[in-house]
Amino acid sequence: MREKTRAADTRETEKLRLSLTDMAFEGGAIGRHDGQVVFAAYGIPGEEAVVEIERRSRDYLMGRVVEVLSPSPHRVEAPCPYFGSCGGCQWQHIDYPFQLELKARVVGEQLRRIGKFAEPPVAATVAAEERWHYRNHARFSTDRQGQLGFVSLLRRRFVRIDHCRIMHPWINGVLERLQGKCAGLHQVAIRYGVKTEQALIHPSLKEIDDSIPSGQASYEEELLGKRFRISGASFFQVNIRQAEVLIEVVREKLSLAQDQLLLDAYAGVGTFAVLLAPYVKRVIAIEESPAAVADAVINQAGIKNIVFYQGKVEQILPELRQRPQAAILDPPRVGCHPDTIAAVLKRPPARLVYVSCDPATLARDLRALCQGGYRLQEVQPVDMFPQTFHVECVATLVRD
Repeated sequence: MREKTRAADTRETEKLRLSLTDMAFEGGAIGRHDGQVVFAAYGIPGEEAVVEIERRSRDYLMGRVVEVLSPSPHRVEAPCPYFGSCGGCQWQHIDYPFQLELKARVVGEQLRRIGKFAEPPVAATVAAEERWHYRNHARFSTDRQGQLGFVSLLRRRFVRIDHCRIMHPWINGVLERLQGKCAGLHQVAIRYGVKTEQALIHPSLKEIDDSIPSGQASYEEELLGKRFRISGASFFQVNIRQAEVLIEVVREKLSLAQDQLLLDAYAGVGTFAVLLAPYVKRVIAIEESPAAVADAVINQAGIKNIVFYQGKVEQILPELRQRPQAAILDPPRVGCHPDTIAAVLKRPPARLVYVSCDPATLARDLRALCQGGYRLQEVQPVDMFPQTFHVECVATLVRD
């Protein structure tokens, strides 16, 4: 069914009645209209719904569910008043067990479609103990009135936020104190050490509220009993308790031994290298970011069996003459450079764990590794980001 209406800004909008059959990689339910794929935000597979079209391309349509005609048994009432407008969470309307199921399903579909794995070995998603108020890092945009909020991705509209249900309570407390006072600033970034109670807030807020410590060069956080320094330019996981779960999954999948050489590529501030060093003879860690390497040098203090190299992984790895028995690849969202894959395959570790926050680039790189002689043993999704479509994966590859 097609229905056209005229919006308040006089632009013509189109509404389609669709049967939603699956869930897409970036969080929208999938329907079809006249042979075209329709991505419907805030829908759930199995529903009949009215979808308002917001964006068109030659190959697909994008829209949002504006009326649910036949609700899924997994549909719940989203508790956040900003849900559907700010865009930060995509799945608050889905009960948590089904969120986990959908994440594993989406990972499997990417492995089939992009990676060409006929029967991808995807395990059930590891649930998060904390499903709300888990984020330790917020980046708020501002408007001309000095209000703090988020800019929705699809509609590009500023949405004032007074309380974010996935942010740590400490961050919400700072947000409350700053709300409406940040005129002239472009963004305000807040990072909080859940276990250390240290913070890093940029830019300096001295002229706005000097009672809030800000402008710090770094802060500290703790993982599995070890403290890490993180500077403003360095990446660190936003869900600390689930990051500890992720690290334990990686350790288990690597099956480490005391006589092994471990490669940690895209090592960041040294999280894996530092926490896994006690289980191996030696760790070679590679990281491009100067800020992260500077943090890592401090974080590995007192640990004698880690060697850090600063530079691009695809440039340094081919120059290394040693062959590690185990390796971790933990690249950014874009995945591994082809030269990184080639270098791994030239001196292949017996066991390789690939950690990824992007199922599409993961699928692409796993296919290249398997074409080079690896066998994909398992992909373990870990839910680092409840209420959103994002999912972390730990893929285990072995040489037969």
